[in-house]
Amino acid sequence: MPTTRDYYEVLGVPRGASDRDIKSAFRRMARELHPDVNPDDPTAEERFKEVAEAYEVLSDGDQRARYDRFGHAGLNGGGRGTQGFGSFQDIFETFFGGADIFGGQAGPTAGDDVLVATTVTFVESATGTGCEVAVDRVEECATCDGSGAAPGTEVHTCDTCRGQGQVRQVVNTALGQIARARPCPACSGSGRDIPTPCGDCRGRGRVRARTTVPVQVPAGIASGQRIRLAGRGGAGGHGAPPGDLYVEVRVQADDRFIRDGQDIVHEVDIPVTAAMTGTTITVPTVEGEHALDVRAGIQPGEEIRLKGKGFPEVHGRGRGDQVVMVGVRVPRITSEEGREALQPLADHLAEHGDDGDDEGFFGRLRHAFR
Repeated sequence: MPTTRDYYEVLGVPRGASDRDIKSAFRRMARELHPDVNPDDPTAEERFKEVAEAYEVLSDGDQRARYDRFGHAGLNGGGRGTQGFGSFQDIFETFFGGADIFGGQAGPTAGDDVLVATTVTFVESATGTGCEVAVDRVEECATCDGSGAAPGTEVHTCDTCRGQGQVRQVVNTALGQIARARPCPACSGSGRDIPTPCGDCRGRGRVRARTTVPVQVPAGIASGQRIRLAGRGGAGGHGAPPGDLYVEVRVQADDRFIRDGQDIVHEVDIPVTAAMTGTTITVPTVEGEHALDVRAGIQPGEEIRLKGKGFPEVHGRGRGDQVVMVGVRVPRITSEEGREALQPLADHLAEHGDDGDDEGFFGRLRHAFR
């Protein structure tokens, strides 16, 4: 029975929708509402017919113009119904190229992607390194070179599908005939006939094996990031591409360093006397030891920035810094001998000041002598 609902409402498109939008809406709804996909829904068939009827009218320029002007009355008495298609085969071939729109797949399948992990040190993550990872994956059978046939035998084209890997099936439904493509049952979609299968892979042309793959870890990589090696995953079916290999990098913690974006943070403690008079110290960096000048009067918690000593951008330009956080070790003087030894310094500071920016640090130093 033809629908009396507005065809644009049925397809869920506005009246000004383009032909492409109308086709896209029908394609989406055809997948969702086809009775074969909804065997337990008694209303699916009627809703599918309604969608097909709406598309038949709105996809035809003349019919759409009459419908826009006169509504259902302009379509020979209110809707053409699905008989105008003659067969649903034509419309599904137009949209889906003869493929099975309900999930079937023909032909050899692509290889699987494989994920493995590797661990590098903090320094290696900053400077880059090469390593090897063990990978369990599907590979081409070395005995038959991936053909699936025993050595010395031949592979023939499947007589059932003539090498296409799929067979066409026409199903008669209440809606007419629907043509689908299904994987060939004789060759399981490979399009090939193997009279004498390889004994090692049993005709599949692939075997599971463990191998070692070299990996270049780029400088600047962060823990949790992945490296993609295209085509290094599992082997695909005969004639199909392999999958990709993904290597997840895990970075070991380093007691000397903390990563902060592209910067590296390092903490160092110096004696209070060195903070007062200035000094030169040696600090570690990811590139080795570095001599660092500490100015006289530096305050606890101050930062010294080493330009360009941080992490580089992965596959890019620019580099972070190393930030040296300076801590000052203030000893606790408890002995009388210590107090007497430091009293001249305390007197000097009291008389001449400390030339610092505030009273905080040296004020605490004076109190230690009282």
